[in-house]
Parts: sequence; structure tokens; C-alpha cells
Amino acid sequence: MTARIITEEHLNHPQSQTAFRNVKLLVGCYLGLSMLTLVAIVLLRDNTAIVTPAVWVRGTIVVASALLTTFFAAQMARGSRGGYLRLRLVSAIMLVAIVVIIALPGTFPLWMKIEQGVCGLLLLGVVGVVNSKHLRSTFTTR
Repeated sequence: MTARIITEEHLNHPQSQTAFRNVKLLVGCYLGLSMLTLVAIVLLRDNTAIVTPAVWVRGTIVVASALLTTFFAAQMARGSRGGYLRLRLVSAIMLVAIVVIIALPGTFPLWMKIEQGVCGLLLLGVVGVVNSKHLRSTFTTR
């Protein structure tokens, strides 16, 4: 079985370290905002105009995806090809889901669409970094 870890040289390259640091920062902000949103949902649960069933579902899904994204980012920063590929996939899927949520009329309250827009910007940064030429070549190097 082949190793799924990139070489120390690639792992410790200054561009790799900068990319890992940037991704961990963006993902950390995404997780923090998602968790704060879920706390707000719980605190405002009695206001059905602000916290709809769709908000509950989406808020929970976003926290779960943010936890997975954080885990995958940590794996990637340790040199895991699988973590890198999963991070690329999850961040792109969640970004598309956010665009759809913002575009759907009436399904989510404005505050949730704004929060999702901020999450989307954070994930756009992640997608940009993990799809950079340097990281793609780093994680495809055999």
C-alpha cells in the first residue's frame, strides 16, 4: 500500500505552511461563526419568525460540515492526501449549497442568508487556497 502522506520537504515548504495556516484560519472562522449561529438559534428558538424549521436544519448541517472541514484541514496540514481531497470536496459542496440558499426566495430569513454569505466568503477563501497550483502539485506529487 502506498503512503498517503506527502514528503516532509513538501509539508514544510514555506508556501505549504502559509497555505495551511491560511486554511486553518478561514476554517476556524467558519466553525466559530457556525457555532455562534447555532447558539443564536437555540437562544431565539421561541421566535418562529426568526428561527424557522429550515433554520434549525441548516444551522445544524453547517456546524456538522464546519466540524468536518476543520478535521480535514488538520489532516491536510499534517500531510494527508485524503484529508486534502476531502477538504477540497466538502468546501466546494458547501459553497455551492450556500449560493443556492442565498438565491432561494423566502426559504430562509434575511439574517440567515447574511450569515451564510459570510460563511460562503470564508469557504471561497478555502476553495481558492486548496485549489492553488502549489497545493495541487504538492498533494499530487508521488
